Amino acid sequence: MSKMRCPNCNSKDIGKIGSHQFYCWGCFIELSVNGEKMSVYQVEEDGTLSSLDDLFFEEEMPLIQEHAN
Repeated sequence: MSKMRCPNCNSKDIGKIGSHQFYCWGCFIELSVNGEKMSVYQVEEDGTLSSLDDLFFEEEMPLIQEHAN
């Protein structure tokens, strides 16, 4: 795997916490990678995850749909 960068803070300080799960030590978010799709989560105080995908990927969705045609 090539060196991943955090989509939030651009840090390369990413730790692997599962087979497809990573953690950014720069801004403390969790990343899940499944093939070409990445999901971003905020870790809450109680340990649950809240999706941040709408903040990071909402603007890219129309571009992907336009190029698919």
